[in-house]
Amino acid sequence: MEIPEITFQRGTYGLNCDPNFNFQLNRVIQWNGGRLEDVAPVAEKICTGADWKRQLITLGDAAMPEGRTENAIAYYRMSEFFMVDGDPDKLAYYRKATELFYDYYRELFTSGLVERLEAPYENIKLPILHVRPEGESRDVILLHGGNDSYFEEFFFPMLYLAKHGFEVYLFEGPGQGGVIREQGKKFTHQWERPVKAVLDTVGTTEATLMGASLGGMLAPRAAAFEKRIHRVVGWSVFPNFLYVALNAVPKAMWGPLRFMLAHNLSWPMNAIMKRKMVREPIMDWAIRHGMYAYGASDPFGYIKKLDDYKMTDIGPKLTQDMLVIGAERDHFIPRSLYAAELDALPNVKSLTFRLMTEREDAGGHCNVGNPKLVLDTVIDWLNALNRRDEKT
Repeated sequence: MEIPEITFQRGTYGLNCDPNFNFQLNRVIQWNGGRLEDVAPVAEKICTGADWKRQLITLGDAAMPEGRTENAIAYYRMSEFFMVDGDPDKLAYYRKATELFYDYYRELFTSGLVERLEAPYENIKLPILHVRPEGESRDVILLHGGNDSYFEEFFFPMLYLAKHGFEVYLFEGPGQGGVIREQGKKFTHQWERPVKAVLDTVGTTEATLMGASLGGMLAPRAAAFEKRIHRVVGWSVFPNFLYVALNAVPKAMWGPLRFMLAHNLSWPMNAIMKRKMVREPIMDWAIRHGMYAYGASDPFGYIKKLDDYKMTDIGPKLTQDMLVIGAERDHFIPRSLYAAELDALPNVKSLTFRLMTEREDAGGHCNVGNPKLVLDTVIDWLNALNRRDEKT
């Protein structure tokens, strides 16, 4: 079976007045297979996590009897996104979406085009999807997501890269997708460990590592310690998770919060965070999910852990070629942080930075409105490096 032609939608839509809900609604459409005509009419009805759950499940339930399975997968998958950990519907709808996905695309698996693998890692198995190009491979790419990703939403980027000549291994690590939902494995900032497990399993000795969102920090971190990675793509500028998180609170609070963290003053920070959680539904979800996914017992413990998730301290260890892809108006990551990441890479073999813009429909977090532009940028970069290396 040949790799199918892959096309992507383009566009970013103002669907909800809350920037975080708005981003996730765009993600439903652009990365997960939803339809604008379904999402737009209900978008402004979403003000809380409970609203999100109800509206997305309703969209899925409407799509199924109409035979729109691809759309239903998108709505069921993302319906559990803002459900609190411990809600029994969270795992139920994750499983429902996942089962529908592998059934709907079963021919791609039964034909042998896409192979399912598992990498032993500590006491669990890391799931891997593998696809080979139709001709000789130009490079091997290891692709993964970030803080709250499902690797199925990178399925078509994986196929697109393979269609353009690259062998791709798409995987989930600790804290992601089914690894945390089904196997209960929490995040680790030592991303080189799951990357090593994947590399050991697939047997490649040289690969490009590409990580999206928080993966833009995890991938460079892994490459600093795993020299089988010879090229790195940060699909988002992500120098330090703590600094990204601080961007969600008023700047006047940064100093006091850092002081509390440095002196382990958990009580006042917990009080501050709990007040914000009551007032702000997105903050409530972010803290609760973070405590679960990162193995923290309170908001203070979660925020304290975030400072481990940084690449600035290990940046000088990176000696590979590196591509960093930023976004002009990333609502999660202020541009004031970009210099910290780029300045932390004095010893890379080469450094390329691409700032994508609103005019390209790529100005939002992870360039959500134009995934084709991101993938074409990566392909062009890798092809240029291959031409360079062929001359030496």
